[in-house]
Amino acid sequence: MTTERPPAKSGRLRRHLVDLLVGELAPHERLPTERSLAEEFSVSRLTVRRVLDQLEREGRVYRVQGSGTFASEPRIHKSVELTSFSEDMRSRGLRPGSLEVSCERIPAGADIGAALRISPSAKVLHIRRVRTADDEPMCLEHSYLPAELVPGDLEPELHGSLYEVLSSRYGLTLHRAEQTIRATVLGPDDARALDAPPFSPAFLVRRVGFDARGRAVERADSLYRGDRYSYQLTIYRDAP
Repeated sequence: MTTERPPAKSGRLRRHLVDLLVGELAPHERLPTERSLAEEFSVSRLTVRRVLDQLEREGRVYRVQGSGTFASEPRIHKSVELTSFSEDMRSRGLRPGSLEVSCERIPAGADIGAALRISPSAKVLHIRRVRTADDEPMCLEHSYLPAELVPGDLEPELHGSLYEVLSSRYGLTLHRAEQTIRATVLGPDDARALDAPPFSPAFLVRRVGFDARGRAVERADSLYRGDRYSYQLTIYRDAP
């Protein structure tokens, strides 16, 4: 017969502090002092300091010299969320929509084929849409999907979220994506589609999305009006 060893005092101290941070302390509230924690848990102040050092490295707390240790604001673990245009606009308090929707099945070609890991001669479904926010043109979107994954006509369903259609109709759910963002300008045709001046600033967002099995499901090129769209990131500097 074996008996369970009681948890180490430092482990009990850590769990106590994590519970405080999760359930009781608001961001920027001060934690108990090192001295009081050492007395309460019958450990040395060095042990308390080591536990607090670990919590600081994890971004759960921060220290102010001469003032104490404080609860950090919750971290955002993803710098950019993998969302559809519709989800993105709703999160900004805007109503998403689509104009000039078209679908066609075309050969992938070298560039799209390489991104989707299929033969250049394989067919893809090319979806072109002008995406709107509160009925104003925001983004010109080109999506390319392996045709074998999306049989049938999608055009009547493409005034909302493509990702919702793929999930509900074909069981295709994007799990992760590789994405690049670069600054560019709008050519005359793209500017006309977005009701913007030619050669005005824009963001080109290029994304390849994969499902949980690692299959490339979508290559998307999205051209956003620079005067109506921005990226906001929250970044952190790790404790030394």
